[in-house]
Amino acid sequence: MTERGTPGEFARWVEPHLTAMTRYAARQVAPADRDDVVQEALIRAWQRWSTYDASRGTPVAWLVGILSDRCRRHRTRQPASVVELVDSVESAVPAPAHDLDLERAVAGLSRRQRLAVDLYYFVGLDVATTAEVMGCAPGTVKATLHQARARLRNLLGDDDA
Repeated sequence: MTERGTPGEFARWVEPHLTAMTRYAARQVAPADRDDVVQEALIRAWQRWSTYDASRGTPVAWLVGILSDRCRRHRTRQPASVVELVDSVESAVPAPAHDLDLERAVAGLSRRQRLAVDLYYFVGLDVATTAEVMGCAPGTVKATLHQARARLRNLLGDDDA
């Protein structure tokens, strides 16, 4: 795309990817901040839309890449007291034990494994798109997911697989 289109064209272009963006943001920031971070990413994407190059990747990979940057920036801007308050409020809401176990296990993965798991399992991206977002080969994503599943089985105490 060499020229930026209209806001309506941009909205139609982004709309199929909003669910993936929202799911990813929900995995990266506090629930109260999810929509704000997605909006920040959409503003950034609109500003940079003319730089999108379809030959370099899919729209969803480009959008999630921008969103990933916005999530990281958001987390680093949050004062520790706000993060602690959000954590304490979230922990006051009871969650099923298996959800807590899985979240703790996912948190125990390396940063790269956590990213692959989030994108593939929680956001629902395919291996090729996950590889685009992560900036690696699809085979690397497959190997990372394999290692992450092995680590999760160990962390969750399920060694039968």
